[in-house]
Formats: sequence, C-alpha cells, structure tokens
Amino acid sequence: MYKEYGISEETLNLIKRCEKEVKEELKKIDEICEYNSLKVLKAFHDNNLSEVHFNETTGYGYNDIGRDTIEKIYSQIFNVEDSLVRGQFISASHALNVTLFGLLRPNNIMLSISGKPYDTMDEVIGIRENPSSLKSFGIKYEQIDLKDNDFDYEKIVKRLEKKDVKLVEIQRSRGYSKRKSITLDKIHKVIKEIRKVNNDVIIMIDNCYGEFTNKIEPSDLGADILVGSLIKNLGGGIAPNGAYVVGKKELIELVSERLTLPGEGKEVGPSLGMNKKILQGLFLAPSVVASSLKTAILTSKVMESLGFETMPRYDEERTDIVQTIIFKDREKLIKYCQGIQMGSPVDSNSIPIPGDMPGYLDEVIMAAGAFTQGSSIELSCDAPLREPFIAFQQGGLTYEYGKLGLMKAVENIK
Repeated sequence: MYKEYGISEETLNLIKRCEKEVKEELKKIDEICEYNSLKVLKAFHDNNLSEVHFNETTGYGYNDIGRDTIEKIYSQIFNVEDSLVRGQFISASHALNVTLFGLLRPNNIMLSISGKPYDTMDEVIGIRENPSSLKSFGIKYEQIDLKDNDFDYEKIVKRLEKKDVKLVEIQRSRGYSKRKSITLDKIHKVIKEIRKVNNDVIIMIDNCYGEFTNKIEPSDLGADILVGSLIKNLGGGIAPNGAYVVGKKELIELVSERLTLPGEGKEVGPSLGMNKKILQGLFLAPSVVASSLKTAILTSKVMESLGFETMPRYDEERTDIVQTIIFKDREKLIKYCQGIQMGSPVDSNSIPIPGDMPGYLDEVIMAAGAFTQGSSIELSCDAPLREPFIAFQQGGLTYEYGKLGLMKAVENIK
C-alpha cells in the first residue's frame, strides 16, 4: 500500500525511526487531550445539553436556546463571565476586527506587546492605509517588540504607567514571523506585571491556534478577553465557519453590539442549523488538537533529521499547533507545500503555486486540501515567499492522516 501511494521504503523507515524517538513527547499530548476532553464533557453535562439544542433558527434568531447554550458551554470551558460564539463571524481576523472596533473609541490607544500582529490585521489597524481602519477613526496604535522571544517587561511597564492605553493586545501564536509562539507562563508573567501598574487597561489575547494545546487558557491567567476561530482548533474540523469571543460580560456586550447592532447585541443572530456542527466540533476538538500536535512533533523530528531547522523542536514546550520549517530555499519550500497538498483528502491532484492574496504584502503559497475552505485545523501548510523561506504547517484531523501527509511532503522534496 505504501509503495502504491508513492512512499519509498527509505521515507517509511525514516518516519518509523523518528516516531520511536518522539514516543515520550506523544504520551504527554495524550494526557492533555484526556484532561480537556473531561473539561468539555463536564460543560456539556452541567449545561444539560439536549437534542433540542440542535434545532435551527432563522431571520432575527430570537430565543435560540441552542445558540445560548453553546455560549454558556464556552463560558464554562474558558472560565469567563460571557461568550459570543457565532457563525456570523467569517474568520478570526473578522472577530478580531469586530472586537477592536467594539472596545476602542476615537483617541484611544491600542498597544501590541508581542510585536506586529498577523498580516491580515495591517489594514484593520491602519499599519497599511485603509479608509475603514481603526486609524481612520482616530484610534492610535503602538507596539513593543518582543525581546529574545519574550516580552520586553521593562518597556511595557514603563509605557503603561502613563495610564493612557485603553487596550493591550497579545498574539499568542507566531503568525508569519520568525519569533517563537508565546507560552502561557510568559503570558501569565506579563499579565501580573501589567496589573501592578494598571488595573483598568483591557488585556486582549489573539488565541488562534492555541486552544486545548495546554490544560488551561489565557483567561484562566487573568486575560480580559480572548478571540479565536472555529475553523481552527475548537471547530474540531466539523464547524464550517465562525469564531468566538470570550471574556468579561461588559466587554462581550460591547463586542456583540458591534457584530449586530446597539440595543440588540447577543439577543439576535440566527444559528441557521450550525448549532449541532459547532457542538460536535467542540466535542471532538481535544482529540483533533492532540492529533495536530502529534503531527507537528513528528514533522519537527523528521525535518530536523533531514537537516532543516525547525521551530519548535520536537521536544520543546508547545503553545499552539503551528510547526515551522526553515528551508532557506524558495523551491524546496514550494515543493514541500505541494507535497502536503498531494497528501490531502480533497484536491490532491491540484498543484498550489505562489500568488497574491488579499491582506498579504508578499506572494503566498497555501496548501490545504480541506473539507472546509481555509480550515487550518485540517492538515495545511502555507508560507509567504520571502527570506528565509519558512513553511508554516498546522493541523491534522487524525495523527495517521497527518503522518501520511508528511510522508508525501518528504517524498516531494526528495
């Protein structure tokens, strides 16, 4: 079967050897998976989830008990006061946009303390000119870059002592940058430092790619509001779209009134038959995230064995599902992404090529033969075509499928 699939004995032996060497790391992921599965199951039970909650609403979406129950479940899982979980969000970037516009007002200052956010936020913030940006509404933006892959605590504290910053933003995952993703220990430390000098500033976390990779979330550590996508970790490969915002009740109310309209907020928004998919995706999410992490660990070990630099290394602590491979070679990067496409369940006969994409400055190559368009909890690999030619791989609905995709990618660069 492997030979018919185009996998050589050499590649198969490499994978088997590396798998043995990462055995203990894979066991750690199983423990996290079981803990988070219990967390989800308990939330389902405590909120009396029933088949009636799968029913759909249309139009205005008044009295959607399934939608309301989903948001109670999310609030319990994240240990927060309130949640907004909606299919009306088209992406995490959209949810971040709505959150920022909901919380910030003209002359307010937004401070990013993890460097520049993800590329798709450039025009939202106004880093790139856009007449609909926060900047165009008089909202000011500042950033403090990371220092040696950690927060610059001294600069952050000094800046926040002035008490004029409205919102601090932290991007947990690395985005398209060379820096490491930020661990929960570091997030906890910086939140404590912030609170020593400013109790009023809103601490917002872009939580994309990080959910269920650990036993706790940033909301357990004092963050005020978290934002993430349902076509990433928490959708479990089942949710067809949507995003979530969780946190303090008064903040969620402001965000909900930006998503819908003032005076109605969370009370409207039809589920349109998505409730069951959102719930089933959440139910599977701990296992799917675990599969993604295992795929990432094995990828790191295999690609390191082939002479490429990887971040994180196979035995390093992980805070998201993203695995980077530094190729330092444009063609090898392209070949690897094309190999991931060849190992995908959908459109495996398509060959991704670099091209321009809305929201990105550089040409981007994206490999994702996914059941849901743009889903990065399914095995995918993408990269901006710029030095040093880094591939950003994420996802894997099952470890077995992730491993097979990796084999195809290895064969393709050989």
